[in-house]
Amino acid sequence: MKPLPIGVSFFDTVIEQGYYYVDKTLLIKEMLDKKAAVNLFTRPRRFGKTLNMRMLQCFFEDTAETTGKDAVLWFNNLKIMSAGDSYTSLLGQYPVVFLTFKDSRQTSFESAYAVIKDNIADEFKRHNYVLKNEHLTAEKEHYERIMQGIATQHEYSQGIKFLSKCLSIHHGKKAIILIDEYDVPLEASWANQYYNDMVDFIRTLLGMALKDNPFLEFAAITGCLRISKESIFTGLNNLGVNSIRGSDYTEYFGFTQEEVTEILGFYRLESHADMIKDWYDGYLFGNCEVYNPWSLINIVKDLCSDKNRLPEPYWANTSSNSIVRMLIDKSDDAARADLDTLIAGGTIKKTIHEDITYDEVEKNIDNIWNFLFFTGYLKKTSEYADSQDNIVLGLTIPNKELFCIYRNKIQEWFRETIEQQDLSSLYTAILEGNTQTFEDELSALLLNSISFYDSRENFYHGFVTGVLAKAKGYLVRSNRESGNGRSDIFMKNVSAKGKAVIFELKAATTMQELSAKCDEALRQIEEKKYIHELEQEGYQHILKYGIAFCRKDCMVKIADSTIKE
Repeated sequence: MKPLPIGVSFFDTVIEQGYYYVDKTLLIKEMLDKKAAVNLFTRPRRFGKTLNMRMLQCFFEDTAETTGKDAVLWFNNLKIMSAGDSYTSLLGQYPVVFLTFKDSRQTSFESAYAVIKDNIADEFKRHNYVLKNEHLTAEKEHYERIMQGIATQHEYSQGIKFLSKCLSIHHGKKAIILIDEYDVPLEASWANQYYNDMVDFIRTLLGMALKDNPFLEFAAITGCLRISKESIFTGLNNLGVNSIRGSDYTEYFGFTQEEVTEILGFYRLESHADMIKDWYDGYLFGNCEVYNPWSLINIVKDLCSDKNRLPEPYWANTSSNSIVRMLIDKSDDAARADLDTLIAGGTIKKTIHEDITYDEVEKNIDNIWNFLFFTGYLKKTSEYADSQDNIVLGLTIPNKELFCIYRNKIQEWFRETIEQQDLSSLYTAILEGNTQTFEDELSALLLNSISFYDSRENFYHGFVTGVLAKAKGYLVRSNRESGNGRSDIFMKNVSAKGKAVIFELKAATTMQELSAKCDEALRQIEEKKYIHELEQEGYQHILKYGIAFCRKDCMVKIADSTIKE
């Protein structure tokens, strides 16, 4: 069995070391056919952007003086080699500048700039063979200053264009420029309050390299988010933007159903196809539905080791998912209602605009919805123009993996919210049998909550357990997950001389059912003798509550005789 390329983003390494490779080489043909001078590909993180950029580099780069490797060997038996001579004749024919910003996620402009400067210097070192060219005499000192890391910020901001000039003079051909993860430093600068400084630097760096550069054959740029032309690509009128809404290049980032079927067949995992689809499929790029490639190869690797392995949210572990938390933190009542709808598997409608900048994300809740869509946290289900010609999308959560991310962030938020609340009156009401105050306090908390479980009763169970967790001097136990026939929740004083409380929860479909559901819960406590275990432990003061919920409302009832004197 071929190894899976987890964390391997160098195309030549994937091919040379025999990793399983999903053939995306026809991306080369489509780019050449469409002839855009500058292509911007925006896709969610971990969707194969870097591997595709390295593939472009391996195909086009004249490697004779840099590595000495024969690019033909890398592309043998891949789809591009059957595309025709007009494409294969370009194999290994151009100088290539490759720059990645993936490591520039820093907490200050100075540290981020230092990383970018070092990456530029490294690319100059990779091409230092040009210094032997007699036609570059005037450029040598400038070249060496950048390569040695002692040039000015102004010189580094013009570095990509200058390198393309030197390569073009040496090779007698214009250069191809590939820039990977261009928006990583912008996202980091937004998060760490140095956005304007970074925007100014990146705007100059990319503008000089991509706008009216006579030494440029074509360029490709990748990122998670399109940054508006006014912010970064000022005056760049030759930019072809390929976002997840576009219909071009849709099958080249992420795995199609056909590709996943082939992978599962190769590793003999066909029986897991439905589970894998539920968890990792569902992203819609243009009209092409794709799987998350990072999660797909991780679950395949784990299943090859253990056929009983349960699925995990692999994608969630590659980032802080702070954008989901931001949405929760900034949610008003309407946004929380939208989150409830999404968590329940429903669809919401939002106006979408692509010309968003990082510094605008927090300005209003609509911008956060936009950000969630373009970075892969939401999937388009429909699209239309409203009466003002705004583009409106139907949005839903793509799959179970993303559902886990939302759920975990909501749970995290809820725990922190509860920790900040003074719940002493609620706990007092519970222990004194004051159902009205208990109901009022619980309803107030419920109004500010967000549903996050796949069934309503499970949500309410988690909600009440979280609320009770802060009761000092009491042990809280949740029995629903164990399926052992015990009460939903009980809390008991650490001493058997104190009080114990049994809670049985029910979900109602209408407000009119609340009272009957409370009675049903209390009957269940009696019929199944939930009190017996606590009595065996020596508790004499035991309260029994039936609680019924309907959306954001609840009713609380207590058994008529719940305390043994």
